[in-house]
Amino acid sequence: MERKDRIQDSNEPKQPRQRVRITTARPNYGERPQYGERPQYGRPQRPQYSERSQRGDRPQYGERTQYGRPQRPQYGERSQYGRPQRPQYGQSQRPQYGEHSGYGRPQYGKASYGKTQGRPQSRQAYNPQAKYSMKKRIEYNESHIDPTAPIRLNKFLANAGVCSRREADDFIHAGVVTVNGEVVTELGTKIMRSDVVMFHDQPVTLEKKVYVLLNKPKDYVTTSDDPQQRKTVMDLVKNACPERIYPVGRLDRNTTGVLLLTNDGDMAAKLTHPRFLKKKVYHVVLDKNVTLHDMQKIADGLELEDGPIKVDAVEYAHQTDKKQVGIEIHSGKNRIVRRIFESLGYRVIKLDRVQFCGLTKKNLRRGDWRFLTEKEVDMLRMGAFE
Repeated sequence: MERKDRIQDSNEPKQPRQRVRITTARPNYGERPQYGERPQYGRPQRPQYSERSQRGDRPQYGERTQYGRPQRPQYGERSQYGRPQRPQYGQSQRPQYGEHSGYGRPQYGKASYGKTQGRPQSRQAYNPQAKYSMKKRIEYNESHIDPTAPIRLNKFLANAGVCSRREADDFIHAGVVTVNGEVVTELGTKIMRSDVVMFHDQPVTLEKKVYVLLNKPKDYVTTSDDPQQRKTVMDLVKNACPERIYPVGRLDRNTTGVLLLTNDGDMAAKLTHPRFLKKKVYHVVLDKNVTLHDMQKIADGLELEDGPIKVDAVEYAHQTDKKQVGIEIHSGKNRIVRRIFESLGYRVIKLDRVQFCGLTKKNLRRGDWRFLTEKEVDMLRMGAFE
């Protein structure tokens, strides 16, 4: 029956097929969604500047919103977006003392005249027990000393820290010094290092050598004691060592910079005697600009009241400030740098010795001190910076 019905239905005229299009409801693209509403399709359109909501409706800074910009990371945290985190202070590489810093300060020799660029490094508390402490006592090698060589008695007493050589001669003449149980009153007597020396019935032994480098501040005189009761450099190093040390050379009261103190009389004489010609470098600040003509006159040599003087090198210590001059000199005459500029009509406002016989004040604050390293002492003994 079903098949017959199908046959009967097939005899009827066929109706044309109608196409049916299935569509889904889509938003009208001509209308923009309101700010904060997410449409069903596509990315939300940002409202125009004039159509933005009021400030009170905006998310607070630091809150993460569903739309818009993610919150800013805290300082020190590395963000997925934006520039990388800033390096912590102290991790950036800075030029070492004497190297070109890249900010316009010229070099002069191996030491810079002015202050190094950048902020100073953080100061750590002094720990005398630290392994690499600059104030840790160093035992220097004294293998260069011949134990069989005779030594003058006054020098023996001076090296033992009893007194100076001149004072030792007075004590010897007074008969308070004995050698191997016998009183010695003759000046110039030589003894052996193994002899038994008594001073006021007290045994005397040679002290170990000590070398202290001081960054001398202003208003300190370079003497062991001052009759006018002014501050001396010995007040700054009184706790450095039990040995009797004294300054090598002199610096004016208002002159700052590198100063060596030691109980090694032989080295002190070698570093200060004019015939050894040890190099010294100064940074000078004057009351007015120094002309190129005067700079050339200094380089060529000047005639002072105590004779001619010629420097090894002179140049400006700053690219724009012509009041700052760097000068290298070997002469050990008294107040020689000040007298050079005063002869040309300049007044020295500031004078700082930045180098003495190859020693610099690197990493040494004003008024602070440290022991010389074994390498520095060997360089001084060899005379590498003459």
